[in-house]
Amino acid sequence: MSQSHALSKTNSPAQVLFASLIGTTIEFFDFYIYATAAVLVFPKLFFPAGDATSATLQSLATFALAFFARPIGSAVFGHFGDRIGRKATLVAALLTMGISTVIIGLLPTYASIGVLAPLLLALCRFGQGLGLGGEWGGAVLLATENAPAGKRAWYGMFPQLGAPIGFLCSTGLFLLLTQSLTEAQFFDFGWRIPFLASSLLVLVGLYVRLTLHETPAFKKAIENNERVKLPIGTVLSQHGGKVLVGTFAALATFVLFYLMTVFALSWGTSALHYTRKDFLILQMGGVLFFGLAIPVSALLADRYSSRTMLIAATIAIIVFGLCFAPLFTASSSFEVLAFLAIGLSLMGLTYGPLGTALSELFPTAVRYTGASLAFNLAGIVGASLAPYIATWLAGHYGLAYVGYYLAAAGVLTLAALLMIKKAD
Repeated sequence: MSQSHALSKTNSPAQVLFASLIGTTIEFFDFYIYATAAVLVFPKLFFPAGDATSATLQSLATFALAFFARPIGSAVFGHFGDRIGRKATLVAALLTMGISTVIIGLLPTYASIGVLAPLLLALCRFGQGLGLGGEWGGAVLLATENAPAGKRAWYGMFPQLGAPIGFLCSTGLFLLLTQSLTEAQFFDFGWRIPFLASSLLVLVGLYVRLTLHETPAFKKAIENNERVKLPIGTVLSQHGGKVLVGTFAALATFVLFYLMTVFALSWGTSALHYTRKDFLILQMGGVLFFGLAIPVSALLADRYSSRTMLIAATIAIIVFGLCFAPLFTASSSFEVLAFLAIGLSLMGLTYGPLGTALSELFPTAVRYTGASLAFNLAGIVGASLAPYIATWLAGHYGLAYVGYYLAAAGVLTLAALLMIKKAD
């Protein structure tokens, strides 16, 4: 097949939106089953018996490792995404993430192989981060670069919907296992099932991704000979300021999400004495609001601009941070659900337009690398240590300081958003 014939093929809207959604759903499903297991399972099975708090903190440290791998994934997959195309790179990123996840489900525990167990766990977690570092940017570009005029934010929110859907699937599966198995069975083999089941989802994602054609924007870059030899070099030398601004523009989004999921689960089941089952059900209820807020934010972003929507959501996040402690220390399940619903609704409002806003910062030739790098550097700054920092702050100074931490992240994000200018 000639290159010109290949470039003439286009993707249907349904094909684009489903392919961008299914991939990120799988990636975030994989990511969240690790996050849930890092709180509920790994401290008991992959680290030495002793102080429970120390084991939890060590487990959360492996959770953080993936965020440091994600910018590497951005550079590696971004290079090929900007050089050879979005399609092949998206397939490779999905495979990297999927294989790493399945291997976690096969790992022996600390009781079997000692210190090698957490080391292998950390290696697989690094692989998850590497894959997700390349996945997110490609999925967003697949959507936004195929979007018709006036609908960039609407198309761009479909890969973002993968986050709440992936969370609901992962949490729902853990809940099902909790109800179906005894505690001993769950820790013996049940926790492995979500990791192994990911292989089936990856096969579906690969099938869908392999049917895609290149995006119109990338085809145009090929035809105009706009591709650069080393995208990461061009990004850092010519667009470094945009990477920095984009990183802090996404900061509050990351801090908020991992406080509302990983930290909230840990605090809710320890300090507030909820059972694992009860709190996961409350979180799933909150995540429904997260998913509903994403399309709302996209519609508003297409009407008023992604930047304007992000500024409004960030101001609301700052206010929420100042009210964090009194809302989360509420006495009833309904009040805790309200806390989760408010926080995760704000997450949807900021997360929905984020991919579109970051992609608009960079020109087509380096967009995969630039948008991915900004997003994943924000993951390091805002999310990698968020559960750890929040646990430490709550333990030493009280829950109110977790809220102040969130509000401070919101202030930094607001300042960055006010500096954003769209790429030429």
